[in-house]
Amino acid sequence: MTDTGRQHWAGHRAMVIGGSIGGLTAALLLRKLGFDVDVYERTPTDLDGRGGGIVLQPDTLRWFVECSEQHPENVSTATHFVQYLGADNEVVYREEAPWRYTSWGTFYRALLADFGTERYHLGEYAAGFDQDAEGVEVRFTSGRIERAELVVFADGITSASRRRISPSSELEYSGYVGWRGTVPESEVSPATFDLLRDSISYSFGPHTHINVYPIPSPSGGLAVGERLLNYVWYRNVAEGYELDELMTDKRGFIAGVSLHPGQVQDRFVDEMRAAAGEVLAPAAAEVVLRTEQPYLQAVYDVGVQQMATGRVALIGDAASAARPHAAAGTAKAAANAWALHDALADSSDVAEALAKWEPGQLELGQRLLRRVKEMGTRSQVTGTWVPGDPDNRFGLYGPGH
Repeated sequence: MTDTGRQHWAGHRAMVIGGSIGGLTAALLLRKLGFDVDVYERTPTDLDGRGGGIVLQPDTLRWFVECSEQHPENVSTATHFVQYLGADNEVVYREEAPWRYTSWGTFYRALLADFGTERYHLGEYAAGFDQDAEGVEVRFTSGRIERAELVVFADGITSASRRRISPSSELEYSGYVGWRGTVPESEVSPATFDLLRDSISYSFGPHTHINVYPIPSPSGGLAVGERLLNYVWYRNVAEGYELDELMTDKRGFIAGVSLHPGQVQDRFVDEMRAAAGEVLAPAAAEVVLRTEQPYLQAVYDVGVQQMATGRVALIGDAASAARPHAAAGTAKAAANAWALHDALADSSDVAEALAKWEPGQLELGQRLLRRVKEMGTRSQVTGTWVPGDPDNRFGLYGPGH
């Protein structure tokens, strides 16, 4: 035990499977407890260029607020308002609601800088595991076999180990996709820049909506005028052959969840750009039209009935993944990791700590799933999303929280 009466895990080993934002947060917190921690990431190359914008909630930022020498304001941008734009760019609703944002790459680089690269292993796909009373053995497709007293799977929505821990869990398609992209603020018209610079902005059409907000540039630019405008545009696509065709990349392979920049077929990009001018507010349409390489994410939900078994835990999207309307995906992963840290700090037994940790995290994920499904129904199905309705605010624990 430490001098504060909390358990310290020096001399014990932990493995984190998945080296994205949730995995790195978990790894840092486990190391903070004294574990020897290794991170194994399936992708063979650096993840820095992946992903778009992230709305930062308190759980996501907590590592930088409480533990890091890097400060939150150095890895994020900020706006002061939420606004809804009408058909002619008129502001039909506006409220003061400060939010901070980051880019996936900026936040990933900051977390990796704190963790370091010595025990961060690329190109390692965890294909299976077995455990006994003393530890867990993880098997990798490379032939590597590793053993630790604790294994945390943070390998995302397509986690290979979810089925092992929660066998009945399946991905459920929402009925729509998210078109995503970024444009430098300096490349939009002065009128559009002025309208979007200090807000997260929404534009709605029949069974569709987009939100736009500023994030750091790839070079780390945080000043107004040096940032990127990031967006997610939700468009309904029927499940089946229509979705399969849209998600088929230029090589002819059907993507499971996402198509990266440059992989979307040109004809679909052309159709999307034409639709932007017809259904979105002009400022939002301009951002879409100026995007050089938009990319796609099919929006899925998945819930779990179990997040822990013995010495193995699922966190983040590897456990439950919720559509992005509450801007809470990275926050939930961070909340899972912080709760795991606290459970292990209060126990001298890994399996016992995970058993105590699991119920609250299951409830958190299930609550979030119910809420974002309701939000998606209002925006994409019934058309009952009302600007300013408190139920539509961001938040992991509830609207605005």
